[in-house]
Amino acid sequence: MLQNIGIPGLILILVIALIIFGPSKLPEIGRAFGSTLKEFKKATNDLVNGDNKENDKTEENSKIQAVERPTSKTGS
Repeated sequence: MLQNIGIPGLILILVIALIIFGPSKLPEIGRAFGSTLKEFKKATNDLVNGDNKENDKTEENSKIQAVERPTSKTGS
């Protein structure tokens, strides 16, 4: 979606934002957008890393269970 926006499109968007919000509000809007993007990236990384941690814990538990259960058979 945003891949087709070139430099002229970005300039047009910035000019329209400047007209609508004024020069005093643009830095505030930029900071809010930046913090929102940072929070979104952090949440995304937490979700991805959380899934990896759960998979690691599952693998560790299966290794522990395999070690706890002896596989050798004793003759009767």
